[in-house]
Amino acid sequence: MRLSILARHTSQLRRDTLAADGLPHWQYKILMKLRRLGPPYAASPSELADTLGLTRGALSARLAPMQEAGLIDRTGDAEDRRRVHVRLTEVGSAAFEQQAGREDHGEAALLEALTADERQTLAELLRRLVLAAEER
Repeated sequence: MRLSILARHTSQLRRDTLAADGLPHWQYKILMKLRRLGPPYAASPSELADTLGLTRGALSARLAPMQEAGLIDRTGDAEDRRRVHVRLTEVGSAAFEQQAGREDHGEAALLEALTADERQTLAELLRRLVLAAEER
């Protein structure tokens, strides 16, 4: 229950920050997924759709405005022209970094109630929980 309460507060903080920046939450989620993959920050549309819980059609409709805004590129595979890769651009990376930095400030305000040692312990425990949840 406590995790749900904190999740609600952090989700509201994210929505407020995104609204101020004009970046829709769904676009931020796609940028975040690409960043989490690591360099070269690219995935196939089907991989992205699966990790985001979207149909291929729904994802395709979301990628078009992101490509127009310069946040992502969709490029064909050099070896198989039927395959496409969605890649984070420099503009998309900068938008992600700006948002992540703002969220860091919000999280820091939330964590002010804890000492530095408590924050470190919490970070380690949450990391372990996330890894365990993602293994399932």
